[in-house]
Amino acid sequence: MGFLDDAKEKISDLIDGHSDKVEDGIEKVGDVVDDKTGGKFDDKVDIAQDKAADALDSLDGKDDDLA
Repeated sequence: MGFLDDAKEKISDLIDGHSDKVEDGIEKVGDVVDDKTGGKFDDKVDIAQDKAADALDSLDGKDDDLA
């Protein structure tokens, strides 16, 4: 197993075990960006949050961890 495979497995395990905290983290990062930009890019931040959650959720091949 290569380095990237090992990292992917560890991230997948983290998400499986702490999906609520990962999702909260994604939301908090988006809130910080919105705050720093005055909400100017709110729609783009929302799209980025959704894509980040989808990408992290699909690491294990199942879309079952993040909302």
